[in-house]
Amino acid sequence: MSMFAKCFIKEGEKPTSPAVRERVGKFSGGLGIALNTLLAAAKIAAGALTGMISVLADGLNNLTDCGSNVVSLIGFKMSGKPADKEHPFGHQRAESIAALVIALIVLVVAVELAIQSAEKIFSAEESKFSIVLAIILAVSVAVKLFMFFFNRRLAKKVDSEALKATAADSVSDAIATAAVLLSLFITRWTGVDLDGYMGAAVAVFIAFTGGSILKETISRLLGRAPAPEIIREIQDKVLSFPGVHGLHDLAVHNYGQNKLYATVHVEVDSHMPIMAAHDLADEIEKKFASETDISMTVHIDPLVLDDPKVNRLRREAEQVVAAVDPSFRIHDFRVIGGQTHSNLVFDVAIPFDCKQEESEIARRIRDGISLSDENLGAVVTVERQNMDEYSFHPTAKL
Repeated sequence: MSMFAKCFIKEGEKPTSPAVRERVGKFSGGLGIALNTLLAAAKIAAGALTGMISVLADGLNNLTDCGSNVVSLIGFKMSGKPADKEHPFGHQRAESIAALVIALIVLVVAVELAIQSAEKIFSAEESKFSIVLAIILAVSVAVKLFMFFFNRRLAKKVDSEALKATAADSVSDAIATAAVLLSLFITRWTGVDLDGYMGAAVAVFIAFTGGSILKETISRLLGRAPAPEIIREIQDKVLSFPGVHGLHDLAVHNYGQNKLYATVHVEVDSHMPIMAAHDLADEIEKKFASETDISMTVHIDPLVLDDPKVNRLRREAEQVVAAVDPSFRIHDFRVIGGQTHSNLVFDVAIPFDCKQEESEIARRIRDGISLSDENLGAVVTVERQNMDEYSFHPTAKL
């Protein structure tokens, strides 16, 4: 870490700050371009001279890695730009787009390698063994392993998905080149030409790596659910404030590293003065702004805590909802009505993977409320949520 700090971090900066990430990305990209250019030139020349299609394809793979490094450099440069009128949430997602382009390049290389390998399998052309070629491949494996460990370490330090994609690509290249090197010696010792078959195997392996990167990146761009540790951090911070009885409807939007936006409904005693509730919301938002990379917006929800009738009806509603499905949770509970008839108004949070239709769930809950007391009705809003983003309030046990 001390060496990392000396090279990339200025006084007062965090390892995950946009400036540090941009410097790390530029350095990694520049180093990758230099090393991949040398490897590509050596392999393409050696493959052309010996007729080894797998070596030639491996060299072309290194050449496309140079393109990936250029894309990564551009992505880091763009992600470091501040927010502007057209992009008020910043440009950090450019790094995800860079990782997406890298994945597509890897897949294109895999297809091209598969085509060339098939042509070699059905041709009568024989490969020529060369000790120089073996040395080039061995050096390539060592260089790619160095790039894997180097980029993986940098990716962990600055939490970069583009560098993670580059590291994954490097280790797949190392394995692919090692396989080509092994087939070279097998052919030398046995006389069985495995060049085309090994090239096809390498193509499948490279395609698997590219597909994994593509799946991960698309998931992020589509709005993947936040990590459980982020949810726990938010819950712990919000619930640590005096006067907070629970939270729900937590939503976290990821616009890239250092660009998390969140909204949350915070439950407080209905008797809390409106100015005190406003001050509480401000304090929560300020705490997140000063201690985390999360821009938080708080909505205050009042809870009636000292009315025996409301508490009793809330318990009865929770029992009806639990009878439909124990994983369901209620919030925003209110009682509206007069002396002879009352409506219980509340929201029901259900898991995303629940197979029941929202309308059917609401009907079963309304029927359950009516059966428990003919003078009670229910106005139910059913919403699908990540249930990790829901925290109980104490009144659930009243």
